[in-house]
Amino acid sequence: MNLVLNSSAFLSFTEGIFVQVIKLFTKMGDVAKDLAAGTVGGVAQLVVGHPFDTIKVKLQSQPTPSPGQLPKYSGAIDAVKKTLAAEGAGGLYKGMGAPLATVAAFNALLFSVRGQMETILRSAPGAPLTVNQQVIAGAGAGFAVSFLATPTELIKCRLQAQGSGSGSAAVAEAGAAAAAAVKYGGPMDVAKQVLKSEGGIRGLYKGLFPTFAREVPGNATMFGVYEAIKQYMAGGTDTSGLGRGSLMMAGGLAGGAFWVSVYPTDVVKSVIQIDDFKNPKYSGSIDAFKKILKSEGVGGLYKGFGPAMGRSVPANAACFLAYEITKSSLG
Repeated sequence: MNLVLNSSAFLSFTEGIFVQVIKLFTKMGDVAKDLAAGTVGGVAQLVVGHPFDTIKVKLQSQPTPSPGQLPKYSGAIDAVKKTLAAEGAGGLYKGMGAPLATVAAFNALLFSVRGQMETILRSAPGAPLTVNQQVIAGAGAGFAVSFLATPTELIKCRLQAQGSGSGSAAVAEAGAAAAAAVKYGGPMDVAKQVLKSEGGIRGLYKGLFPTFAREVPGNATMFGVYEAIKQYMAGGTDTSGLGRGSLMMAGGLAGGAFWVSVYPTDVVKSVIQIDDFKNPKYSGSIDAFKKILKSEGVGGLYKGFGPAMGRSVPANAACFLAYEITKSSLG
């Protein structure tokens, strides 16, 4: 009798362990799917959107012209023309090495954390999330990716903002003209110089707080809008039957919503990250915000907004479509 009871208990215990192992591997499988799908989505987003991002950063980082002088770029089209004339088509893809090298990790992390947040927030396994729950999941994902986004964006912004071509660029700073040689030879060179002369790892995380202020509300908005549009088009919470065109529309509009909600924060982040380490123009994010507002008005906080929006819609349409197709193909 005891033998039977002990055997039954052992079988129950073993069955329990087996079930937990299966659950663990299933969970790991979901994470792997999000990792793979996020990676593919990120590559699609980068290829489509990087030229727009380059123009955005050039407009954001150009110095305020002295009284009576014209700005270096009169607008997005002018920035494109001057970049092509001085640097060729490759100039539009300047700084792409840094995000390309980390795009797998960035988007894999973003979509994986979002996926795990969805698992936590679900009322039952497989249950669809509400729009509000997607907002929370997006905010959590945004917080996580900020730690990876900050050094990547610092490297990218510095390469995009610097001059090229002849080896020097005329830079107007504080009303005086100065010649500035091209400082960085590439992404690794930026990282080496920052680590060596700007406080080590801390230097690579310059702009962390404005990155938080961009990524957390931005991704909360993006994923919330994405889900809301999908549910609207599907006529309910089951969005599995939506076609590629619908997914692209939802993704594009969601990406646009990201920038509409946080764009001034992105401007502050960019100027902080390219600010001179030894002779800084800004003491911090609040100081940068105040000085931009004082010297350039509200328009200064929206420099490069056109290219950002022009990039965001097609880039995020490509990203979300690639993500959904890849995840679906993985079962």
